[in-house]
Amino acid sequence: MRIAVTGPTGAIGSDLIRLALSKGHDVVAIVRPNSKNISNLPVSDNLKIVFSDVSEYSKISADCNCDIFFHLAWMETFGGKRDDVDVQCDNIRYSLDAVKLAHSWGSKVFVGTGSQAEYGPCSMKLGKDTPTNPESGYGIAKYAAGKLCKLLCSQLGIRFNWARIISVYGDHDADHTLIMYLIKTMLSGNSPKLTSCDQIWDYTYSKDVASALLLIGEKGVDGKSYPIGTGKPRRLKDYISVIRDLIDPSIELEFGAIPYYPHQPMMLCGDISELTEDTGFVPEYEFENGIANVLNFVRNCGLETNSDKHR
Repeated sequence: MRIAVTGPTGAIGSDLIRLALSKGHDVVAIVRPNSKNISNLPVSDNLKIVFSDVSEYSKISADCNCDIFFHLAWMETFGGKRDDVDVQCDNIRYSLDAVKLAHSWGSKVFVGTGSQAEYGPCSMKLGKDTPTNPESGYGIAKYAAGKLCKLLCSQLGIRFNWARIISVYGDHDADHTLIMYLIKTMLSGNSPKLTSCDQIWDYTYSKDVASALLLIGEKGVDGKSYPIGTGKPRRLKDYISVIRDLIDPSIELEFGAIPYYPHQPMMLCGDISELTEDTGFVPEYEFENGIANVLNFVRNCGLETNSDKHR
């Protein structure tokens, strides 16, 4: 096959590309001009790079082709900009532009990436029967983008799937994520400042998320939205303790040092039974294995610099 990927330089996108290449597929990566993360992409004769900002997808020529189009790009995914109405409305339009680009490239399948934020605060596993009630601007925009992309794909004759990613960590995670903040802070010998961290969480290694996405692209049922997680939740404190123990068991963890942020969900866990039934997806990595890989990557790349971002 030939697949196209927007947002290809992040933890999920770069692992999706590596996985696709390892399976013999050709890949087109749509990369933001002057991206500081382009080095995250593998070097391969089967990888073609097209430079375009997400706001310019409507101007990309139709001289490429692909079988499956994966849309991962999104502006302003953390901090106060998550509630910036104008920015998030732009993201909806750019997602529709991605569908139109997929159509112009002859794609038969469009897989968009949504978020657990589409559900809003919830006390149950997130699955096909879970109501959607987003509260953040980011969650509202993701939900609207998914619904409108589904409608447009139906009008254009493209199979549509929406992947709601619960919570991910990976080698190429951004510094603002909790996992990377923890790793870099503790590798620097400092104690991370944290909320009470009593949330029930479902962290999934980016390589497993990539595997789920590729399987959805290959085998997903038209029109379905699939949560992507492990289905095995743990208390957030437990994940953090695993990281601390791998780095330095003597580091003090300052639980309760900062408040929860607005719209903070207290339970995030994916019900992946339908995803497994339709595609055969089964997570490969336990957290202890995946986070050990990330730690090795950070150490080998010399990224042990402290970050001032925290949760």
